[in-house]
Amino acid sequence: MQDVIDPRAIANGDPRTIASGEAYETLMRATQAVVARLEPRLAFAGLTPLQFVLMETISHRGPLTHRDLSACIPTSGGNLTDVIHTLARRELVRRVRSAEDRRIRLVELTEAGKNLVTRLLPVHAFDVTKAMLALTDTELAYLTTLLGKLATYAAMPVEPEEAA
Repeated sequence: MQDVIDPRAIANGDPRTIASGEAYETLMRATQAVVARLEPRLAFAGLTPLQFVLMETISHRGPLTHRDLSACIPTSGGNLTDVIHTLARRELVRRVRSAEDRRIRLVELTEAGKNLVTRLLPVHAFDVTKAMLALTDTELAYLTTLLGKLATYAAMPVEPEEAA
């Protein structure tokens, strides 16, 4: 794994830099294509993909704190707060105090939220499966492993000299 990249390598057409750029562009195109396939059904239900991911996460894991949600959902803390606020205004989620520790606020699904997730989850799973049909089971497992590895590495803190 290459940790240090010489900025001059970019200008000189370094093969690793070129391959990384191509992989990034392909990842972005694939992400946009899959999301474009999933969005219409979610939009028809009045949800964004991020709102549905949040509701689905709570559905599977139970009530969660804002911090726990932010660890599960790929968005900024501020955006997560906006998503929760929007869903709360629509009465799909609510903020409640923890029974164990009243200082802790949890986000949980309302009955309406539970009903919506229950209704959407099977068709969403079908849409995701259909979007992934280009891959064999082995390729899908390998892609999951590679993306997990990439997500872990890319989420590591950026060194100050890298950010400049």
